[in-house]
Amino acid sequence: MGLIRRLIPSGFPAILRRLPATPRSQEPAISWQLLLLLPPRARSPLHCCRLCCIGRRMRGRAAVFAAVLVVFLVACTAAAAAAAITISRKHQHRPASGAAAKAACDVFAAGSWVVDESYPLYDSATCPFIRAEFDCRRYGRPDKEYLKYRWQPSPPCSTPRFDGVALLRMWSGKKVMFVGDSLALNQYESLLCMLHAAAPNARTTVTPASGKVDPLTTARFEEFNVTIVYYLTHYLVDIVNEKAGRVLKLDAIDQARNWLGADVLVFDSWHWWPRSGPTQPWDYIQEGNTVVKDMDRTEAFSKALNTWARWVDANLLQTNTRVFFQGISPSHYRGQDWGDTASATCMGQTRPVNGTAYPGGPIPQQAVLRSALAGMAKPVYLLDFTYLSQLRKDAHPTKYNGGIFGDDCTHWCVAGLPDTWNVLFYAALTGQH
Repeated sequence: MGLIRRLIPSGFPAILRRLPATPRSQEPAISWQLLLLLPPRARSPLHCCRLCCIGRRMRGRAAVFAAVLVVFLVACTAAAAAAAITISRKHQHRPASGAAAKAACDVFAAGSWVVDESYPLYDSATCPFIRAEFDCRRYGRPDKEYLKYRWQPSPPCSTPRFDGVALLRMWSGKKVMFVGDSLALNQYESLLCMLHAAAPNARTTVTPASGKVDPLTTARFEEFNVTIVYYLTHYLVDIVNEKAGRVLKLDAIDQARNWLGADVLVFDSWHWWPRSGPTQPWDYIQEGNTVVKDMDRTEAFSKALNTWARWVDANLLQTNTRVFFQGISPSHYRGQDWGDTASATCMGQTRPVNGTAYPGGPIPQQAVLRSALAGMAKPVYLLDFTYLSQLRKDAHPTKYNGGIFGDDCTHWCVAGLPDTWNVLFYAALTGQH
């Protein structure tokens, strides 16, 4: 009875006692009267379910009370069904950019680069996976300070120490795939070096043996049964050779069949979208039956992202595949972006940007990317590297790249900044923010 007193407001038993003996035909009406006498809190699904259990024990005059319980039971069932639907919808549409996981602490949003004498995380001279275009030490970069910086998120955030062996064990029997342009390749090769440094005696197999990307290359850590793949695609959507020329098809993504079966997918795009002239690898843009010579590149990027997003939702929503998208990587060709002269570039830079803000502001296409991810049913974690990378005007290969890209202020030295990308990738994979 003590539980009944807690569930039913004071005065209700007296009301019940004052009710006259009632013909059975009138009991439903009185039941509704009793229901209306209860305050809103006492009509909740939790209370009504408890009352159902109590009601089974009641006798005698409780026949009228039992009628109340029947009404409550109907309300309880309806409320539970509605709650289940609501929970299901919230689960399906949880934030695609990983916002729920990072609500308490966003390791990307604020922080600074601090000198850490334990860095770099590995010696690039001992890594067999680095391509010439990223191998700054091999091609004579004389300064070493750029290797010593560690990203320190603002308190209370922190980043974990990268544990390559733990990651290899976690990925045992799995395939991890990086899909995108040469910035995805930058992160891919950095990760291979970090894993190799953690397990230097582990046998690895590279396919093809030359390491040539056509359109993919694979590194396999045999003892751990882990396969890590890089798949080259500049636009995510298809470029098709037709009689009229090379056509960039904003609503076609047939190449995506090659991404199925991966347990972890990391995508990137944007670097090639602004290209024009001889380095532009297409002649026309097509969407549906409309073919144009050119269009606003940000608009085209948005349309392609939406095509990619639809493919992910259609093919990966019901799978356990974890999907990530690399934030847009910045370049440093305009000194005014970081408060320098207009003619300054990354050439000769040996320190990060001072302060905790980037004068050039955010990259506009980052908002386009966030919008596309937010509309997806499949959760996609945004590895939002843009801001912290904007501060690293000192971390590009510049001329120390084997002569492959000239004065390169777009890609990044390995070892270097992409190692931090992978520390944060590791934090996202393991939930250690």
